[in-house]
Amino acid sequence: MKVAILGSGKEGQAVKEYFEKRGDECKMFTDFTDDDVEGFDLEQYDLVMRSPSVRPQGDWSSSTKYFLENCPARIIGVTGTKGKGTTCSLIKAVFEAMGRKVWLVGNIGVPAISVLDEIEASDVVVYEMSSFQLWDAYRSPAVAVVLKIEPDHLNVHKDFAEYVDAKSNIVKWQAEGDVCVYYKDDEDSVKVAERSPAEEKLAYPVGEMIEAVADSEEEKKQLLDKLKQALSSLSIVGKHNMENAQAALLAVCGYLGVDIKELLNEHLEEICAGFKEFKGLPHRLQLIRELDGVKYYDDNFATNVASTKVAIEAFSVPMVLIIGGRDKTDNADLSELNELLSKNDLVKKVVLMGESGTELAKRYGNEKFMLVDSLREAVDKARDNAQSGEVVLMSPAAASFDMFENVYDRGAQYIKLINELK
Repeated sequence: MKVAILGSGKEGQAVKEYFEKRGDECKMFTDFTDDDVEGFDLEQYDLVMRSPSVRPQGDWSSSTKYFLENCPARIIGVTGTKGKGTTCSLIKAVFEAMGRKVWLVGNIGVPAISVLDEIEASDVVVYEMSSFQLWDAYRSPAVAVVLKIEPDHLNVHKDFAEYVDAKSNIVKWQAEGDVCVYYKDDEDSVKVAERSPAEEKLAYPVGEMIEAVADSEEEKKQLLDKLKQALSSLSIVGKHNMENAQAALLAVCGYLGVDIKELLNEHLEEICAGFKEFKGLPHRLQLIRELDGVKYYDDNFATNVASTKVAIEAFSVPMVLIIGGRDKTDNADLSELNELLSKNDLVKKVVLMGESGTELAKRYGNEKFMLVDSLREAVDKARDNAQSGEVVLMSPAAASFDMFENVYDRGAQYIKLINELK
């Protein structure tokens, strides 16, 4: 079989390795635009596999489509704009605490096709699914989790409607016996859930659900106490992570075919163990160290204002922020960012760096703002202005490409500088 692979990123390389192991002939296309594809003479290939960011055409396949067609195990899929990786990791942690074999694949970093041949029918597959991966999917996972949806990737998608429509494929092809979990406080998550043919739809936060399944006020109190015990076991901070954890619990419910009452009554010990074991994903509101009573957090995956707002709201103590980079809106959102930083009383100082930091200081300079030229200077300034019991938080609200190779490079350099502090 002749296979054309459009794109040479991590998924493209995994696809090439997979098919070549099967003895197929692969041709990889790199460094092209959507307009260039017409000249690739793809009709000569038996199978065309697109990489996630390549706009779908015709009957092309992809790693996600191929995996959904051929995976022998039931799949829990998770999509949304933020929190996918954390929710997937929490689901995995709970199932592993139950003694199950779990595969965590997809947008979180492990191309699904690379482990396809190792998966057995009794295994649990947790798949983090981006809009790009779901774009042209025509199958949906048995358990679909739809987190909060906000505008993102609009430099690739035509508009927000197309972005939401792509994500909707996580539920659109479900069967009646499947399960859809959704965030009831987000209009777009609700709308996506409404597209699911699944009869069982589970909404989080789960307070109302617990009230519905409890047979008495006393039982309701007991269940809420168990939920509180489970959430207090989390090693990660923030209201948003409390909600991600509840989405994870409902995903486990849907997979096991139990309600929240049975899950909390029968599996509380495993839930607490799993939640405690998960220490957070790199560069996502991750505690790096505590020095002289100051806790240093890395939230370098926060590349827009909405993400930085969530990070700030995760804390109830004074903080020093490190902000700035290449703004993804060409600085159109700087007024919103300035309002967030200026009006929050817990934000005592803001260390500004990079392109957006320079522009923010130029437009809105005030007594909170301190402009620096480098990340090292930013870390030093933050340390000088933080006191015991406070937090230093790097949550840039911008992309990294003005000063760093990528977000991982920026995060790694920040962690290195924090660990070097004495």
